[in-house]
Amino acid sequence: MTRLFGTDGVRGVANKDLTPELAYKLGRAGAYALANGQGPGRLVVGRDTRVSGDMLEAALSAGICSTGVDVLTVGVIPTPAIALLTRELDAAGGVVISASHNPVEDNGIKFFGPSGYKLTDEKEQRIEQLLSDGDAGLPSPVGAGVGRIHRVTDADDRYVAFLKGTIPGDFSGLKIVVDCANGAAYWVAPRVLAELGAEVIAVFNTPDGVNINDGCGSTHPEKLREAVLQHGADLGLAHDGDADRLIAVDHLGNLVDGDQIMVICARHLKAQSQLPKNTVVVTVMSNLGLHLAMREAGIEVLQTKVGDRYVLEELLHSGAVFGGEQSGHILFLEHSPTGDGLLTALQLLAVVKATGRSLAELARQMERLPQLLENVRVADKHQVMTSPVLEQSIAAMEKSLAGQGRILVRPSGTESLVRVMAEGRDMEQLQAIVGELVDVVNGL
Repeated sequence: MTRLFGTDGVRGVANKDLTPELAYKLGRAGAYALANGQGPGRLVVGRDTRVSGDMLEAALSAGICSTGVDVLTVGVIPTPAIALLTRELDAAGGVVISASHNPVEDNGIKFFGPSGYKLTDEKEQRIEQLLSDGDAGLPSPVGAGVGRIHRVTDADDRYVAFLKGTIPGDFSGLKIVVDCANGAAYWVAPRVLAELGAEVIAVFNTPDGVNINDGCGSTHPEKLREAVLQHGADLGLAHDGDADRLIAVDHLGNLVDGDQIMVICARHLKAQSQLPKNTVVVTVMSNLGLHLAMREAGIEVLQTKVGDRYVLEELLHSGAVFGGEQSGHILFLEHSPTGDGLLTALQLLAVVKATGRSLAELARQMERLPQLLENVRVADKHQVMTSPVLEQSIAAMEKSLAGQGRILVRPSGTESLVRVMAEGRDMEQLQAIVGELVDVVNGL
């Protein structure tokens, strides 16, 4: 059986790759695995605003209930809220129906364990094995043994209360633009900021089922820049479709990415003696400027492969509590077991308030070295990545950098893409390198 789980759950084009039939089977296998095959239990189920979410939630929930496990449905809500509610409601696990920052035609199914952490590779493999075995051995109770669906009516309230409890004080005096990506944060992000006293201008907060991530959100911050400048805001915040990441814009319209946010927060935490191990965990995609800024502050940096699950694994292994990705997936383990865009936004705003410094000034703690990234759509990622021609081309390009930069070519964990990245001090040289490697990838 082809491996279903990628770096962030099971994803594909809804109703083509990720069908209702597959969702039903995942519901049965996931419920059995998470409830340890011991009969009654409960799984929290939530989703983002995609039009296919209703269809997949119905099929998934039917599969869960068919094993005798109850569904606690929370509706449209950010992915990290599912992790929180799974713990708060003492559920056997949680399930999110979302494809995060991907376009509307995609969707995904991602599981959390009872502690709110993403599943281990072993647990995902267990679910895949159950699918591979067909329906053999899975329970199908009748009568009173069939699972029920319960609506959790205070899910948003619980999540907002949690978020507000992670910071001291409020955000009175701050004027903030928040881009909700027409996704899961469309209601809760403006609400929590307003309840904390900020003046809030919400944009892309009118989801219609098909406009999620469409020219907006953390992967398209151009409109956020325009809104910040138009309204004379202190800063802007952009989430993605399921609100597990954050990208910011300062009052001058400059982008503040995940690397800069981590530098701002880590250095502030260290100054407050609140950074255990004086260590931060990042991925290989983080800019060299982050490493230099952390070193200057006496903070150790541990590095993992791309994917917030690998950041989490290293955090748990090292005993550190803070880390994340350049894309804006950032983990504050002392507050949450998973990346949370709204939580990150509040922690960043708390630094702005505590220091009295603008986001632009705080972001200058890190010099972002030139970094060029291009995504190349391919038919077969494995074939491209195992090509000797590509390997030889990368080696030649690395030699041309003469130790003054680096090259990273890797497959996307969620899409049929190969990402080509080069970093160094000379942008013209980087453009030539990336252009040549893109041509190589396209020719394979």
